[in-house]
Amino acid sequence: MSQLVNPLEVLKSISDATTALVQKLSKSIVSVNSRMSRGTGVVLNEDGYIITCNHAISGCNTVKIGQGQKTFAARIVGTDPYNDIALLKAEKPLDFQPIEIGDSSTLETGQFVLALANPFNRQQPTATTGIITNPDGTLRGLRGTAMENIVATDAKLNPGFSGGPLVDAEGKLIGINTAYVWSRGIAIPVNKVKIIADRLMSGRAIRKAYLGIVANSVVIPTEIADKIGLDQDSGVMIFSVEAGSPARKAGLTMGDVIVQFNGKPVTNFYDLPRLLAEDVIGKETELTIIRGEKLLRLAIIPTATGENNE
Repeated sequence: MSQLVNPLEVLKSISDATTALVQKLSKSIVSVNSRMSRGTGVVLNEDGYIITCNHAISGCNTVKIGQGQKTFAARIVGTDPYNDIALLKAEKPLDFQPIEIGDSSTLETGQFVLALANPFNRQQPTATTGIITNPDGTLRGLRGTAMENIVATDAKLNPGFSGGPLVDAEGKLIGINTAYVWSRGIAIPVNKVKIIADRLMSGRAIRKAYLGIVANSVVIPTEIADKIGLDQDSGVMIFSVEAGSPARKAGLTMGDVIVQFNGKPVTNFYDLPRLLAEDVIGKETELTIIRGEKLLRLAIIPTATGENNE
């Protein structure tokens, strides 16, 4: 005969486990305060490296981190604006506990998660709970770009949660919280965060390829697509081309519609940031466009964002 389960005991057990998890993680979470905003950071290792969101420190040269009413100076080691990641380093050794790193490649829909934050430098972090609603989604339009390979949850993220940890039931870091949109918490998966952080720690900058155009998504008329044998109904129309840019040197002009880059379809404006990865910088790459009612293939050599293109 099976023993009946007391639902109150189950609830208390869950409550106690969640409370214990928050207390355990409190030493791994710091406030991140800049002149512009308040956010949260996560202690990565004993060397004092701290990960947070780039938008929380964007435009600032000095940053303060804190825990339990104490504040400390931190320097900005490097940033990756495209993935909204910034790496900080405490200016002196701190009594913080590095968080345990998980594996975001094993995440599943329905998995329990805990989102934590400490923007106001308190002794204990704040927390919300939820489940993963999409372990590998795409967020379009956030801060003018598209973010791929994001973790979506139904855990509510209040102001100040940016840069804070998303953890699993064991307290392992599985993502860095970056935004709350459409009633969903958005986090950057920890496997991507590790790659970015390791690169920034080694002193290497995060680079993105650059074309030098202003463009937006457009619908391609069916009759034109059929005429040129194109199996897609949208692309990216160029509205202006910057002087001295790779696009100008390649012969691109206003009105051209980009439909492929490096052999991969370009169906909307958000495809371009994804395809303009570092590995195409300085390399001759094929660009397929519609000009008038003709399909043309041009060679373009992207440069790195911020390089002098004159």
